[in-house]
Amino acid sequence: MKQEFTITVYTENHVGLMTRIAIVFSRRKINIESINVGPTEVKGISRFTIVIEESEEVVQKVARQLEKQVEVLKVFYNTDDEIVWQEMAMYKVPTKVIAEQVKVERLLRQYGANTVVIRNDYTVFETTGHREEIDALAEALQPWGLIEFVRSARVAIIKASEGIHNATLEFEAEQPSEPVVENEFLDKRDGVFTM
Repeated sequence: MKQEFTITVYTENHVGLMTRIAIVFSRRKINIESINVGPTEVKGISRFTIVIEESEEVVQKVARQLEKQVEVLKVFYNTDDEIVWQEMAMYKVPTKVIAEQVKVERLLRQYGANTVVIRNDYTVFETTGHREEIDALAEALQPWGLIEFVRSARVAIIKASEGIHNATLEFEAEQPSEPVVENEFLDKRDGVFTM
């Protein structure tokens, strides 16, 4: 049975990785509902937050396939009740309507909208919340002349996660990397590495 899953992918920060990750989904004909990429608490490591609607069996296969990418450190997938998540939205509304209609001002307060920009011809508000709340405000503003609406991708934190830093340390303890060889140089006389 299909349901909404949030896939969290921890990666090294490399050019072209976004394309390769998207290809994993497109080859399986999986529609990505939203995708967000940003830095983590560990320098040089990025976090992809990807929302899809699929069966758990398919999500498991996708997670395993994503982990085969060289730059991917770890992949988690979670249902909505296993994460804390938000989306952000911006709404552009005619300034005249807000000034003249008390109902619009009350509506914006009810949804916790904050003013971002006020101009003579329009005002931009922003709010955060779950998709349903954000869409409900957009729908409620339609009769009042909603000019423009944009919603961000999901940002999420896994409730049970201790962060990528601890996960990286655990992974390193389980599968230690090769020791670093220092002072290695190429001897030009015979074309071999010497130490």
